[in-house]
Amino acid sequence: MSLFAESKNQLGQFSIGGIEYSISRPHRFGIVIDGPPVDQSADYLHEHLLAPENRGAFFALIETEGLVVCKNVRTAAASYRKVRGKSSGGKLSQAEYYHHDGCSSPTKPRLVEIRLPHQDFERQVATAIAPFADVIPAMLQSLPARLAHDAEIIELQRALEQFSVDPESGDRIQGRLTRLVRREMDAESCRAYFRDVDAAAGAYVLAWEMGESRLMLNAADDLLTTMQHRRAYQKPREALEQNGSLVKRWTAEEI
Repeated sequence: MSLFAESKNQLGQFSIGGIEYSISRPHRFGIVIDGPPVDQSADYLHEHLLAPENRGAFFALIETEGLVVCKNVRTAAASYRKVRGKSSGGKLSQAEYYHHDGCSSPTKPRLVEIRLPHQDFERQVATAIAPFADVIPAMLQSLPARLAHDAEIIELQRALEQFSVDPESGDRIQGRLTRLVRREMDAESCRAYFRDVDAAAGAYVLAWEMGESRLMLNAADDLLTTMQHRRAYQKPREALEQNGSLVKRWTAEEI
């Protein structure tokens, strides 16, 4: 259960390590820390929230909320690495499909941070984030009508009934759905489909701001409480678009 009420744009204060932060809730899930208190440095994320004495409480907040966004962070921390993978007009990258980070590893990282450092170009491409429990039904719900009576889809709809009691079945359902849409749709139709999935799942697709970090629960004992994310084109992809670059790290494992 969330520590906070579910109303959007709720403003308040949250205290960690004796320092109070102004927070808001611009979306149905997750909270936004609006910036450093006046007595904290611009790298408040590392110097205070992730300091050894405070990180346990901060990690617990991420696990409770699912998503914590820290705005107005300026940092030179060396632990970030560039987000890899490229999209093209004719083919989606793997990052454009909903996924947990580390999905090919036996153990997924518990928490993931994605960040937009200050740079010359704004970030035009969204990062969609949504609860795993909402993504799988949304993927089925958003399929085009021409696929509704496909035998494989009918089978997956039946399998969805077991999803809430067997969350690990969601990985299998999702893999089959992803392969199906890749096979049946061209690239831009597939991107349009996933925009419908974003809407049906109530995904967080708010525009990136320079210096913003998004920290999310990527793996937990209860998979239904975790978040998935994807690179999300909110309009048809344009060639040669200049876009700000993201970096990431597996926060709990790399701090």
